Amino acid sequence: MLPNQSAKVIETDIAIIGGGSAGISLAAKLKHQTTVVIEPKQPDERDVSWALWAKDDQLQELGSAIKGCWKQWRLVDHQREILHNSDDYHYISLSSADYLRNRESQLAPSTKLIRDYAEHIQSSGCGGNFSVSGQRYHAQHIYDSRPPKMDKNGLKQHFLGIEIRTKQPLKETSIATLMDFRVDQSRGLHFIYALPFSDRSLLIESTMISTSLEPMDWYRTAIDQWLKDQSIEIESITREEHGVIPMHETIAEDSSLTKIGAASGAIRLSSGYAFTTIQMQTTKLAAGIEKGQFEVPQVISGTINKLDNIFNRVLVAEPTLGVQLMMKTAGALDAKGFSQFMLGKATIKDWIKVILAMPKIPFLTQVFR
Repeated sequence: MLPNQSAKVIETDIAIIGGGSAGISLAAKLKHQTTVVIEPKQPDERDVSWALWAKDDQLQELGSAIKGCWKQWRLVDHQREILHNSDDYHYISLSSADYLRNRESQLAPSTKLIRDYAEHIQSSGCGGNFSVSGQRYHAQHIYDSRPPKMDKNGLKQHFLGIEIRTKQPLKETSIATLMDFRVDQSRGLHFIYALPFSDRSLLIESTMISTSLEPMDWYRTAIDQWLKDQSIEIESITREEHGVIPMHETIAEDSSLTKIGAASGAIRLSSGYAFTTIQMQTTKLAAGIEKGQFEVPQVISGTINKLDNIFNRVLVAEPTLGVQLMMKTAGALDAKGFSQFMLGKATIKDWIKVILAMPKIPFLTQVFR
């Protein structure tokens, strides 16, 4: 027995290490199992913006966490603007803190949420033993939803964002700017992401897709310049967020545990979008657990991962093509097709359109590399 620990070992059916997007989503869907969720942080300590394309049923389900919702979105470079308008899909931005709080409120009585770190984890088969707050637990099945390790040299999407109140009303609030490439492209694929939550509230993120992170002041300078170019003045800064999303195959913190979420490959490698795929994964997994099936479903196919890896290798090998590749992808598809493509749900017809729009030699070079 480890020092300062109770001799009694608490038995539980399911243990979920990490109560972020994947962990708390799975826990909220489990109703008939004794479950322990171990998450040290409060929702407000991890408040960032999560985005996805949603249909009407998802709008109702996620309503309490939605900060903004748009039927129109655009990509812009120095030559043109691509504007998509959809009645089938809405682009929405969620408050992660509100989402996490909502899911925590839905936990079944048989599920216990512990605000602490899991320690002394000893895996055994699909389950194992661990300690939390001086108490020893044994779980029949352990799911690890902690963030994966980053490959230092791997492709990443990294960003700094500020949410502001503007001095004057914004001109366009019905359009989400997903990528504005009219910024410094000297260090990799760089764009501004801008979401107007109201006529005086705006989220602006300086986002890079590259292998190297930049100093925080670099992103801030890009945001300041973009605001100046748009003639937008800041009255006050509401909050700030930053993050790094892997766009490469990840390495789990503990290879002996069963992974869910980002560490299990639930991030779309070519776009960094993960919320929808994590929801698909946890919904299928919870349904399986109810039937006594505990294997984590793979929600992004191997074929899509292979195609995404080729796309990302082109970005690394020829970064000057980045803007062209993104604009060609958006231009080849209509709003519905683009939404489905970004979510990993594209039809064969949509894939053909995208492939035909791409420059052939850089992709063939990577295919036969």
